[in-house]
Amino acid sequence: MHTNDQKVFQEISTLLNSQRLAVLATERNGQPYASLMAFAHTPDLTRIVVATGMATRKHTNLLGESRVSLLIDSRTNSEADFHAAVALTIIGDAAETTAQERPHYQQLYLARHPYLEKFLLSPTTALFVIKIRHYLLVNKFQHVMELHFADEPEILP
Repeated sequence: MHTNDQKVFQEISTLLNSQRLAVLATERNGQPYASLMAFAHTPDLTRIVVATGMATRKHTNLLGESRVSLLIDSRTNSEADFHAAVALTIIGDAAETTAQERPHYQQLYLARHPYLEKFLLSPTTALFVIKIRHYLLVNKFQHVMELHFADEPEILP
């Protein structure tokens, strides 16, 4: 990993560790849908884990279209946010965990959100892993940094 990538990796890691909620964007029939979600992430930043009830729009959307985006930020809803807040857009592909994968990702999720154990262990809850293609980190209002995990072109500001 290049020095600049290491710096971006560390900034992303710091933000992910400081926040517990993300906005998940899904899509169905051309209509975007946003959901506030608890999340966990792997230490190497290549995976994000989210859980949802099976009787939800987001579950239906995730099964129908694997491409997703997440937004995680550090805002405090104050004027200072315009220059101090950091926003992270995550682009990836979601898939429901297999029976073999679930224990590993369930443990990761519960280590971060132990108060959601009853919800997660319910037979009506699905656990999804989002394989990250790339991150776009914005700080200082307009400064954009990217970290790519897949072969796709960079998005220019």
